[in-house]
Amino acid sequence: MAGPPTFDAEFRARFRDLLEWRRDVRKFRRDPLPDGTLERLLQLACLAPSVGLSEPWRFVVVREAARRDKIKSCFKACNAAALNGQAGDRASLYARLKLEGLDDAPCHLAVFADRSTTQGHGLGRLTMPEMIEYSAVLAMHTLWLVARAEGIGVGWLSILEPTAVTTILDTPPDWTFIGYFCIGYPVEECDAPALQREGWESRRPPPDTVFYR
Repeated sequence: MAGPPTFDAEFRARFRDLLEWRRDVRKFRRDPLPDGTLERLLQLACLAPSVGLSEPWRFVVVREAARRDKIKSCFKACNAAALNGQAGDRASLYARLKLEGLDDAPCHLAVFADRSTTQGHGLGRLTMPEMIEYSAVLAMHTLWLVARAEGIGVGWLSILEPTAVTTILDTPPDWTFIGYFCIGYPVEECDAPALQREGWESRRPPPDTVFYR
């Protein structure tokens, strides 16, 4: 039986580069992904860990123009409300941020978590049922990294009303909406978040988020 793979110092350095260059992409080229690419990324996403091996993630590839248009209308309404909630300089900064790639990204993907799944037999969910949602997020993060490794960008669109999204996509009532993702080749490559470059927010030093008891 073959032993586990060895991840040497060079691999670890390259993996750090991958993490640093993973961006929440907002500006996409309209070039389509090669045939089978999205399906392969989704297969790799399913290698993510999940509570009780429940694999609760549910991926909805949104291809129909009518559904995409309804998602865009939902976004516009939610984005207008979010803009109204800003004040002063923050409002003008928010207004010039491009917060979605719905027009240009060739692939649209909605991710849900199925709380009704019997897979995993409920292991690890008695006291923390939200582990189902966390598992779906891990799957999407896995897809995000493997996409970045192939030069493909991912943008997480969270400025949406979940109930409206489930209606538009006609998903089962037990599926919890996690997020709507735009996927495609990015217009630009950056090693710093756009919100940091635009002055919206700055990263905190890692020690500020670590506590010892």
